[in-house]
Amino acid sequence: MSLTNTPEIVINGRKIEAAAIDTEIQYHPASSRREAMVKAAETLIIRELILQRAQELALLAPGEQPDNERESNLIDDLMDIEAKVPKATEEECKRYYEANPEKFVTSPLVEAKHILLLAEPKDLERRAECKTIAEQIIIQLEQNEQSFAQLALKYSACPSKETGGSLGQLSSGQTVAEFQRQVFASDEGLLARPIESRFGLHVVYIDRKVPGKALPYSMVEDKIKQFLNDKVHRKAIAQYIQHLIGEADIAGFSFNPENSPLMQ
Repeated sequence: MSLTNTPEIVINGRKIEAAAIDTEIQYHPASSRREAMVKAAETLIIRELILQRAQELALLAPGEQPDNERESNLIDDLMDIEAKVPKATEEECKRYYEANPEKFVTSPLVEAKHILLLAEPKDLERRAECKTIAEQIIIQLEQNEQSFAQLALKYSACPSKETGGSLGQLSSGQTVAEFQRQVFASDEGLLARPIESRFGLHVVYIDRKVPGKALPYSMVEDKIKQFLNDKVHRKAIAQYIQHLIGEADIAGFSFNPENSPLMQ
């Protein structure tokens, strides 16, 4: 037992030293040392079970310690030998495509212009000031939308002020998330309230919105097949590891969720 009360664990007669668990803990950030210890112990136990099974099947020589690349491939080698992982069928792929139409569309487009009032996130006083100015600009624009370019030239801290505040066509991922989220969710026309982002306050006018178009099945078939196969593969690996755990003689640790993870 280590000085930090880390347990010594024995897997099918092979000991995992407490010092090894203490070293592994650094790779498992957690809210408490005990939680990190549990994660570290689980990792080392599963690693030991995989190594032992690989040696039993002559994928490794007795006592061999594989390098990182070889070790990362061992679970797949074991699965090839001991587990038949089904592949997604054409019917399953089509069914997934039809059940999730929102996942298979082109990115929507938004044509917009803005007036940026620059304010650092931590400068609350400046932010409040910019919000007041932005609200006043919106009132002016509600009375005369044609003055947007003039007001952009006067107030905006963005280079787009030279082109009337125009941002051109925006697709997903072209702007910061907090700006994109509100712009793409808004209707065409002048937004009634300024948008707040990490850069400051934005007065926004949406000229046009072009919704995304559905992609034909032929264009996404391979992607769906890969996704479904990966999903089944991950589930099969989890089940295989649970089988190894269930067949193993483990002393010093319990995977039973109803009990404390570390044996007392």
